[in-house]
Amino acid sequence: MQLETNRLILREFEESDWTAVLAYQSDPLYLRYYHWSDRTPGNVRAFVNMFLDFQRERPRTKFQLAMFLKEKNELIGNCGIRINDSELREANIGYELDSRFWGNGYATEAARVILRFGFEELGLHRVYATTLAVNKGSARVLEKLGMRLEARELEKEFIKGRWLDSLTYAILEREWGTG
Repeated sequence: MQLETNRLILREFEESDWTAVLAYQSDPLYLRYYHWSDRTPGNVRAFVNMFLDFQRERPRTKFQLAMFLKEKNELIGNCGIRINDSELREANIGYELDSRFWGNGYATEAARVILRFGFEELGLHRVYATTLAVNKGSARVLEKLGMRLEARELEKEFIKGRWLDSLTYAILEREWGTG
């Protein structure tokens, strides 16, 4: 599976992608929003292998794609959609991006094409995403996609010694394309 935008190619992960993932997941800016304090080759290989396992599912319900800059053919992150309830036609999206590429609209561009895939190809009714309230950039991405804030869960996550609020955003099939 492969999706394209003007600037990005989103394709299935390959085993060899783990080295590029390790490079950006080792960045302290990236790590500040996660429970882990460091990343090892073993951690990241397991992370990428999880995405390879998704590819073998039948019926497939999880799609996490490596995000590449078209012009450089450089892996800069990943973006995906995971069906939580096939009967309710509900899924969640998630993305991560090498901090060197934050603020350029890449996460929004990737998440937009993933949402389109979810609504138009998977026939979803509702898609949601969660982010830490302190991650203002991620919240902006979700708002740019036309997703609305549905919930703020106080002190939902305990990360690096402090309690952080979590935000849930969502969009319905009928709202897709109007935001």
